[in-house]
Amino acid sequence: MSRIVNAAQAAAWNGYEGTYWAAHQERWDAVNEGFNEPLLTAAAIGGGERVLDVGCGTGQATRLAAHRSRSGRVLGLDLSEPMLARARDTAERVGVGNVGFEEGDAQVHAFTPETFDVVISRFGVMFFADPVAAFTNLRRAVRSGGRMAFICSADPGDNEWLQAVAALSDLLPVGDFGAPGAPGMFSLADPDRIQEVLSAAGWQHLTTERVQAQGAWGRDADEAAAFLLDSGPGRHLTGQVSPEVRDRARQRLTDVLRAHEENGAVRLRSGAWLVTAGRP
Repeated sequence: MSRIVNAAQAAAWNGYEGTYWAAHQERWDAVNEGFNEPLLTAAAIGGGERVLDVGCGTGQATRLAAHRSRSGRVLGLDLSEPMLARARDTAERVGVGNVGFEEGDAQVHAFTPETFDVVISRFGVMFFADPVAAFTNLRRAVRSGGRMAFICSADPGDNEWLQAVAALSDLLPVGDFGAPGAPGMFSLADPDRIQEVLSAAGWQHLTTERVQAQGAWGRDADEAAAFLLDSGPGRHLTGQVSPEVRDRARQRLTDVLRAHEENGAVRLRSGAWLVTAGRP
């Protein structure tokens, strides 16, 4: 395994959180797949190009990038070995041969300089311990004139799943899911922060565009509520209260999600930033 400095995130994604994501690969893909097309369109991957997918998880975006690069090669990098194991197995099962997956910390990973034409990420760049160092390292890995495109979470108010969880604030210690600047899902929610970090890391020609997508969180409200509360953050919250309160929270969340049942699925809107930048 390569050098890891983001120890807290490595522990989480190689523990319960990563195992949960790997076990529910198809569900997480259904939640996030609406962002694939905006991301890949912005990345403009051409045939023969070399692509790096940062925080690749179980590799859905990596495989899609591989289809677009055709004779090129795509590397998926992630801290989570459980998720990478699923990524490797899935790529082999569906016959995507021009991908590889490595466990590594983007902040310090020893990339060969100027290896890649483009860097992509779907919700994988918000967890860096030192984002300037990480994006600087990624810039060095990209050839001169290369580019980057990524999706990161926008403000919490633009995410219906989080609004649903906020309805439990009198039962669970929901609190703040992370302020801009702190490692976590909303660390890059402020576009001014994105500009500051990427400029300091040496990227140029930055653009930010708000995008939204509907994700399928379960077949019905009961399934979606269980999925949300059994995920890493949900389990952290419910682990701090009694079983009785936990059951009440689950029932209330189920009731809230009933309003989002539609055609055999619970669909919730998520908002994100689509960010592009270039290496000079």
